[in-house]
Amino acid sequence: MGRRRKARESALQILFQLEFNSSDADRLARQYWDIQKAAGDVKEYGSWIVQGIRANSREIDDVIQRASENWRIARMAAVDRNILRIAVFELLKEKTLAPAIVINEAIEIAKKYSGDEAAVFINGVLDAVHKKLEIEQGQQKEGNHAQKRRIPRKSSGSPKRRTQEK
Repeated sequence: MGRRRKARESALQILFQLEFNSSDADRLARQYWDIQKAAGDVKEYGSWIVQGIRANSREIDDVIQRASENWRIARMAAVDRNILRIAVFELLKEKTLAPAIVINEAIEIAKKYSGDEAAVFINGVLDAVHKKLEIEQGQQKEGNHAQKRRIPRKSSGSPKRRTQEK
């Protein structure tokens, strides 16, 4: 198992615990890492995921909700909801990974922790998320490009002609 997969699975376990006891998230995470004795880079990446999801929870849940039109986040299974949060967080914030890798990792984790039906559900939601993000990012790039171009103003003719018309 790769180190990032281990970090994602660790983040999933921490996030799952936080579903039921979020009063002291930092203490809970410290206890988890004390028991796990994970390698430094696994702990670092897993902690980054958990902290990032906690800091950006509204944005992440909004992205998931827009992509899962017929499913409210609160009605999703806790494991599935947190697998989606991890993947969406990575799609939004981890620019060094290809989206296909993030989605595939989420599907494999879903198969392990939730089941084949959950993996199909997560694949569908993340595919929709990825498409919506591509569209939004394309529109932002297009908007930024248009702002950088200088569009010449239309003139009503030469200055001489304008003075003659008055």
